[in-house]
Amino acid sequence: MLVASELRAGMVIRMEGQIYWVLEVESRAGAAKLGGVVKTRLNNVRSGRMSEKHFRPLERVEELHVERQLMEFLFRQENVYTFMNPNTYEQIELAGEILGPAGQFLQAGMEVPVEFFEGEPISAVLPDIMEARVLDTVPATRSQEDSAWKEAKLENGLVIRVPLFIAPGESVRVDVRTGHYVERAHGERRRTA
Repeated sequence: MLVASELRAGMVIRMEGQIYWVLEVESRAGAAKLGGVVKTRLNNVRSGRMSEKHFRPLERVEELHVERQLMEFLFRQENVYTFMNPNTYEQIELAGEILGPAGQFLQAGMEVPVEFFEGEPISAVLPDIMEARVLDTVPATRSQEDSAWKEAKLENGLVIRVPLFIAPGESVRVDVRTGHYVERAHGERRRTA
């Protein structure tokens, strides 16, 4: 058990029989006789629902310790993602709600840390910025010359706005939390001898 003022983003806690992943924590000091408050954004591990919860700073919270294993992403079927432990070949499935929008950027063979609680997979640790290849872009028109952005369809089906210089076949880096273009992905550069 720990007190609410010790909560940090990334922790896993149990409240009222439900398991939550702590996404954000903000502590506010109280004035005079009013006590402070610890404001949190939580993600229910099973349902994927986001919620906000306020705690008193000295309120007790049950922290859960999770085990992390490196798993290989195999495939996606509808909204279920299948991973395999490369050592034991054991396969597990995670719902798309648990992975969030970053799940759309997973590619077969990618290694991802998966968190387990009491032997059950509860989340995957995915980066905030991931790469995807551009399948098609809308050609720039004269009216777009003032704006430096155009629409592009990615290999995973998402449509995002990219700068005019991005062409089909190029890889781009995307912030998966917002769905916004970050930069052109730079592959290995060839050295000329």
